[in-house]
Amino acid sequence: MEDERAGDELEPHGGQETILVVEDEEMIRNLARQTLEEKGYSVMTAASGAEALSLCRDFQGHLALVLTDVVMPLISGTELAQRIAFLQPQAKFVYMSGYTEDSIVRRGVLEHQVHFLQKPFSPASLANKVREVLDERPN
Repeated sequence: MEDERAGDELEPHGGQETILVVEDEEMIRNLARQTLEEKGYSVMTAASGAEALSLCRDFQGHLALVLTDVVMPLISGTELAQRIAFLQPQAKFVYMSGYTEDSIVRRGVLEHQVHFLQKPFSPASLANKVREVLDERPN
């Protein structure tokens, strides 16, 4: 029985929710998209904040989660999240960055109590973080 539980931790569960990945680096964007699609999620991608906002304005469905880079040209991940939250108030957010979470918090870019994924990340850590945030109950 313990072996089965250990295997569950190694192999993250997926879902059917819709996720928007916003990342200006094509390789990372494609890795995230592929990883999440393999887990059963419906994934939209955007290479910029402007593209992400356009997708959100046109999207008629329920956007469950936004995975966004923190540092992007023209619009930061936090500003993007504020704008998307206006369009999709139920959406949850995961911020990712090559900078450490502590460094970003100290610079005032992110607050302490946000969901953060350190780059580079493995497909399993991405899938686990996404599922963790989607399953989290509101306070």
